[in-house]
Amino acid sequence: MTKSSVSDNTPSEDYSAENLALELNLQERKLPRFIAVEGNIGVGKTTLAKKLAATFNYDTLLELPEENPFLERFYRDPKNAALPTQLHFLLQRSQQIQALRQDDLFKPVRVADFLIEKDHLFAEVTLDSDELQLYRQVYQHLTLEAPKPDLVIYLQAPLEVLQQRIHKRGIAAERSISNEYLATLNEAYTNFFHYYDQAPLLIVNCAEIDIVDQQRDYLQLVEYLLEIKSGRHYYNPGR
Repeated sequence: MTKSSVSDNTPSEDYSAENLALELNLQERKLPRFIAVEGNIGVGKTTLAKKLAATFNYDTLLELPEENPFLERFYRDPKNAALPTQLHFLLQRSQQIQALRQDDLFKPVRVADFLIEKDHLFAEVTLDSDELQLYRQVYQHLTLEAPKPDLVIYLQAPLEVLQQRIHKRGIAAERSISNEYLATLNEAYTNFFHYYDQAPLLIVNCAEIDIVDQQRDYLQLVEYLLEIKSGRHYYNPGR
C-alpha cells in the first residue's frame, strides 16, 4: 500500500570513476524515458529509483508511505485498518495523477518507485470480499490513466533477505510487519508479473547482489537494462 509524490532530482552522492565513465557513455545510448521500479517492502526499489534518476539526470516519482496516517495502524492490526489504508493511498494516487496531467509532466523523463497497476495487488491481498467490492467501486469512479513505462524493473528477493533489509533500515512502523504478510506479498507480486505484458519487463534476482551499497552491482545492472528494448528479461547475477 503506497502513495506517490513527484519530486525534482536531488544531488547524488559521490560517484566512482566507473560511474563517471558510465555517465559519459550514456550520451551515445538511447535511454528509456520512463522507468518504473517495483517489488516487495524492503527490496530496495526506492533506492534504485533514486540512483537511476541520478545516473540518467531524471526526475523522480516516489512513494511516500510515511504520509499515510493509517499505515502504522495497519501493520499492527491489518484486519481493522486495511480499508482506510488502501483507500487513502488510492485517493492520493488519483490526486497525484490529476496533478501530473494538469502540469503536463508526462512528457519529461523520470523514474518511479511504483507501478500504478499494482494498487489492485495490495487491495486483493489485504481486503475482505465486502471491502474489496467497495474499493473497486471507488476505483471505477477515479481517473487513473498513467503513462505507460518504457521499462518496468521488478526486484525479487526471498523472505529472509527482505527481513534483513527491513531490519537494517530501521523504520519504526515496519517493525510490526509479519513474515506472513511479506510472504503473501511475494507470492502476489510473482503472480502479478507472471501475466504482466504492458511494457518491457526486467525481473531482477536481488538475493545475491546489493545495488544499494555495492557500486559494481549497480553499474552491472544498469549496463544490462540499457540493452533492453522489448520483451521479458531475467537478471540472475552469480548464476
